[in-house]
Amino acid sequence: MLEEICRRNTERALAVGTQLPGWPESMRGVPNGVLRSALFGAIKRGKRGFLQRQPIASLEGVSIIYTGARLDQSDLDVWEGVLHLSRCSELGARIEFTARGLLRLIGRGGHNGESIGKSDREWLKNVLSRLKATSVEIQQGPYAYGGSLIDEYFRDDSSGRYGLILNPRMKAIFSRDGWTQLDWGIRSLLRGHPLAQWLHGFYSTHASPFPLKVTTLHRLCGSASGGEAQTPVQRNKAIQDWRDGSLIPALKALEIAVNRVGQSLSWDIAGGALVKVNRDPSKTQQKHLRMKLVNR
Repeated sequence: MLEEICRRNTERALAVGTQLPGWPESMRGVPNGVLRSALFGAIKRGKRGFLQRQPIASLEGVSIIYTGARLDQSDLDVWEGVLHLSRCSELGARIEFTARGLLRLIGRGGHNGESIGKSDREWLKNVLSRLKATSVEIQQGPYAYGGSLIDEYFRDDSSGRYGLILNPRMKAIFSRDGWTQLDWGIRSLLRGHPLAQWLHGFYSTHASPFPLKVTTLHRLCGSASGGEAQTPVQRNKAIQDWRDGSLIPALKALEIAVNRVGQSLSWDIAGGALVKVNRDPSKTQQKHLRMKLVNR
């Protein structure tokens, strides 16, 4: 019954067209379910695991089943860039770009992409191949999408030019209140700090963030820290080490980045276990909060 309701809601969302909602050049649009999960995790560089129809850790209200190589925050940079380029066209239509253009868009290669080289272009090939090889089943509230993060792409190695197509049915997870505009300036300031980038995305989806346990954030961001713990004592020690060595530095970096662009964010870890974050909601989120007050 619930699956049928979800299917009907998804079909209604697609009936109004397949163009992504618009957002400014300084922002990036991403479905909330993606940002509230470990799909693009805060994971370390190195050998990637491969998941075969595995459930991905996510906040309540989001369900993700995933097949493919583990994805990280640099993969999300590329996917955000692809979505950004696609927002002015109908999904399913081919968009075209050069490797240099996309790399410059996502901030690779130094100032204005001046130092983009062969290694960057090879890196981009690997990321696009990884995103194409994915299979995701995302249920986000009453809407669902099943397919790849990139439907198909073409490359001309002589010119470095790409053509790329996204699945039109992806529009369903960009429904009203189902996606968030990420401030690209803040995300760029956090480059090289994947946990801080993940926290930025996660908390950007909340108009008024609610307190969460350290253990919950550890699970949602996809951290492998403590994965080898054999006893509850070892597990608790690993979580404490992650809190002190990773989470707290990431929250500090996020606070600095947000405040640097003239916005406000503060945080506290009550009793060492409960994370409380306060931030300025976006204009859209402010409207959402006002509507909630009116409807009480």
